[in-house]
Amino acid sequence: MVIKVFLATSSGSTAIKKKQQDVVGFLEALKVDYTQLDIACNEENRKWMRQNVPEEKKPSNGIPLPPQIFNEESYCGDYETFFDAKEDNSVYAFLGLAPPLGSKEALQADKEEHILENGTHTDDTNEEGTQDDSIGHEEEDEEQEEEDLRSEEEEEELRQFEEEEEPDVEEGEEEETQEEEAE
Repeated sequence: MVIKVFLATSSGSTAIKKKQQDVVGFLEALKVDYTQLDIACNEENRKWMRQNVPEEKKPSNGIPLPPQIFNEESYCGDYETFFDAKEDNSVYAFLGLAPPLGSKEALQADKEEHILENGTHTDDTNEEGTQDDSIGHEEEDEEQEEEDLRSEEEEEELRQFEEEEEPDVEEGEEEETQEEEAE
Protein backbone atom coordinates (compact mmCIF):
# COMPACT_ATOMS: atom_id res chain seq x y z
CA MET A 1 0.00 0.00 0.00
CA VAL A 2 1.31 3.38 -0.96
CA ILE A 3 0.36 6.54 0.85
CA LYS A 4 -0.26 9.41 -1.53
CA VAL A 5 0.21 12.97 -0.35
CA PHE A 6 -1.14 15.59 -2.72
CA LEU A 7 0.90 18.79 -2.44
CA ALA A 8 1.31 22.11 -4.21
CA THR A 9 5.06 22.64 -4.70
CA SER A 10 4.62 26.20 -5.92
CA SER A 11 2.04 27.39 -3.40
CA GLY A 12 2.13 31.06 -2.48
CA SER A 13 0.53 30.36 0.89
CA THR A 14 2.97 29.93 3.77
CA ALA A 15 0.23 28.22 5.79
CA ILE A 16 -0.21 25.54 3.12
CA LYS A 17 3.58 25.12 2.79
CA LYS A 18 3.91 24.67 6.55
CA LYS A 19 1.09 22.09 6.68
CA GLN A 20 2.62 20.17 3.78
CA GLN A 21 6.04 20.17 5.46
CA ASP A 22 4.48 19.00 8.72
CA VAL A 23 2.78 16.02 7.05
CA VAL A 24 5.79 15.01 4.96
CA GLY A 25 8.22 15.47 7.86
CA PHE A 26 6.13 13.32 10.17
CA LEU A 27 5.72 10.57 7.58
CA GLU A 28 9.48 10.57 7.05
CA ALA A 29 10.10 10.42 10.80
CA LEU A 30 7.80 7.37 11.02
CA LYS A 31 9.55 5.87 7.96
CA VAL A 32 6.23 5.48 6.16
CA ASP A 33 6.47 4.85 2.42
CA TYR A 34 4.66 7.62 0.61
CA THR A 35 4.54 9.37 -2.73
CA GLN A 36 4.27 13.11 -3.22
CA LEU A 37 1.96 14.12 -6.03
CA ASP A 38 2.16 17.75 -7.15
CA ILE A 39 -1.16 19.39 -8.02
CA ALA A 40 0.43 22.69 -9.05
CA CYS A 41 2.43 21.28 -11.97
CA ASN A 42 0.27 18.30 -12.91
CA GLU A 43 -3.33 18.85 -13.98
CA GLU A 44 -4.16 15.12 -13.79
CA ASN A 45 -3.09 14.98 -10.13
CA ARG A 46 -5.19 18.05 -9.33
CA LYS A 47 -8.29 16.58 -11.05
CA TRP A 48 -7.85 13.16 -9.42
CA MET A 49 -7.46 14.69 -5.96
CA ARG A 50 -10.50 16.95 -6.35
CA GLN A 51 -12.66 14.09 -7.65
CA ASN A 52 -11.66 11.65 -4.91
CA VAL A 53 -12.02 13.84 -1.82
CA PRO A 54 -15.47 12.94 -0.41
CA GLU A 55 -18.10 15.68 -0.76
CA GLU A 56 -18.61 15.92 3.01
CA LYS A 57 -14.87 16.61 3.42
CA LYS A 58 -14.69 19.39 0.84
CA PRO A 59 -14.73 23.03 1.99
CA SER A 60 -17.73 25.23 1.25
CA ASN A 61 -16.21 26.43 -2.05
CA GLY A 62 -15.87 22.78 -3.15
CA ILE A 63 -12.14 22.94 -3.83
CA PRO A 64 -10.03 20.97 -1.35
CA LEU A 65 -6.64 22.48 -0.54
CA PRO A 66 -3.43 20.52 -0.13
CA PRO A 67 -2.21 18.54 1.64
CA GLN A 68 -4.72 15.76 1.02
CA ILE A 69 -3.76 12.21 2.02
CA PHE A 70 -4.83 8.91 0.44
CA ASN A 71 -3.96 5.27 0.95
CA GLU A 72 -3.94 4.09 -2.69
CA GLU A 73 -7.48 5.05 -3.79
CA SER A 74 -8.90 5.37 -0.27
CA TYR A 75 -9.22 8.86 1.21
CA CYS A 76 -7.52 9.27 4.60
CA GLY A 77 -8.01 12.97 5.26
CA ASP A 78 -6.67 16.48 5.11
CA TYR A 79 -4.17 18.27 7.33
CA GLU A 80 -6.62 18.82 10.20
CA THR A 81 -7.60 15.14 10.45
CA PHE A 82 -3.93 14.14 10.10
CA PHE A 83 -3.03 16.52 12.93
CA ASP A 84 -5.80 15.09 15.13
CA ALA A 85 -4.55 11.55 14.46
CA LYS A 86 -1.02 12.66 15.29
CA GLU A 87 -2.18 14.13 18.60
CA ASP A 88 -4.07 10.91 19.43
CA ASN A 89 -1.11 8.65 18.54
CA SER A 90 -3.25 7.04 15.84
CA VAL A 91 -1.49 8.06 12.63
CA TYR A 92 -1.13 4.47 11.42
CA ALA A 93 -4.86 3.86 11.85
CA PHE A 94 -5.55 7.18 10.09
CA LEU A 95 -3.38 6.00 7.18
CA GLY A 96 -4.98 2.55 7.13
CA LEU A 97 -1.67 0.88 8.05
CA ALA A 98 -0.78 -1.61 10.77
CA PRO A 99 1.36 0.06 13.43
CA PRO A 100 4.88 -1.33 13.83
CA LEU A 101 5.52 -3.51 16.88
CA GLY A 102 6.62 -1.51 19.90
CA SER A 103 5.13 1.78 18.73
CA LYS A 104 2.83 3.75 21.04
CA GLU A 105 -0.06 3.07 18.70
CA ALA A 106 0.61 -0.70 18.69
CA LEU A 107 0.83 -0.77 22.49
CA GLN A 108 -2.40 1.21 22.76
CA ALA A 109 -4.12 -1.17 20.35
CA ASP A 110 -2.92 -4.16 22.40
CA LYS A 111 -4.38 -2.63 25.57
CA GLU A 112 -7.71 -2.01 23.86
CA GLU A 113 -7.83 -5.61 22.63
CA HIS A 114 -7.43 -6.86 26.20
CA ILE A 115 -10.51 -5.06 27.44
CA LEU A 116 -13.44 -7.44 27.73
CA GLU A 117 -17.03 -6.72 26.87
CA ASN A 118 -18.03 -6.40 30.54
CA GLY A 119 -15.50 -3.62 31.03
CA THR A 120 -12.89 -5.62 32.91
CA HIS A 121 -9.35 -6.01 31.75
CA THR A 122 -8.12 -9.48 30.81
CA ASP A 123 -5.17 -9.01 33.18
CA ASP A 124 -7.77 -8.89 36.00
CA THR A 125 -9.35 -12.22 35.14
CA ASN A 126 -8.44 -15.77 36.09
CA GLU A 127 -8.35 -18.88 33.90
CA GLU A 128 -12.14 -19.21 33.97
CA GLY A 129 -12.49 -15.68 32.57
CA THR A 130 -14.14 -14.33 35.72
CA GLN A 131 -13.05 -11.30 37.66
CA ASP A 132 -10.17 -12.15 40.01
CA ASP A 133 -10.17 -9.79 42.96
CA SER A 134 -6.69 -10.88 44.00
CA ILE A 135 -5.19 -9.49 40.78
CA GLY A 136 -4.36 -5.82 40.60
CA HIS A 137 -4.04 -5.40 44.35
CA GLU A 138 -0.27 -5.84 44.50
CA GLU A 139 0.29 -2.13 45.06
CA GLU A 140 -2.25 -2.06 47.89
CA ASP A 141 -0.59 -5.11 49.47
CA GLU A 142 2.86 -3.50 49.19
CA GLU A 143 1.58 -0.28 50.76
CA GLN A 144 0.03 -2.24 53.63
CA GLU A 145 3.29 -4.16 54.18
CA GLU A 146 5.26 -0.90 54.26
CA GLU A 147 2.80 0.58 56.74
CA ASP A 148 3.00 -2.53 58.94
CA LEU A 149 6.79 -2.43 58.79
CA ARG A 150 6.80 1.26 59.79
CA SER A 151 4.49 0.48 62.70
CA GLU A 152 6.74 -2.37 63.84
CA GLU A 153 9.81 -0.13 63.61
CA GLU A 154 8.07 2.61 65.60
CA GLU A 155 7.00 0.10 68.24
CA GLU A 156 10.56 -1.22 68.48
CA GLU A 157 11.95 2.29 68.85
CA LEU A 158 9.39 3.02 71.56
CA ARG A 159 10.33 -0.22 73.40
CA GLN A 160 14.01 0.68 73.22
CA PHE A 161 13.28 4.16 74.50
CA GLU A 162 11.19 2.80 77.36
CA GLU A 163 13.90 0.27 78.24
CA GLU A 164 16.45 3.06 78.37
CA GLU A 165 14.16 5.02 80.69
CA GLU A 166 13.31 2.08 82.95
CA PRO A 167 16.79 1.67 84.48
CA ASP A 168 16.70 5.29 85.60
CA VAL A 169 13.30 4.74 87.19
CA GLU A 170 14.50 1.55 88.85
CA GLU A 171 17.65 3.25 90.12
CA GLY A 172 15.55 6.10 91.45
CA GLU A 173 13.20 3.66 93.15
CA GLU A 174 16.17 1.82 94.67
CA GLU A 175 17.56 5.10 96.01
CA GLU A 176 14.17 6.00 97.54
CA THR A 177 13.91 2.52 99.02
CA GLN A 178 17.44 2.82 100.47
CA GLU A 179 16.67 6.27 101.91
CA GLU A 180 13.47 4.99 103.47
CA GLU A 181 15.32 2.05 104.98
CA ALA A 182 18.00 4.38 106.37
CA GLU A 183 15.48 6.48 108.17
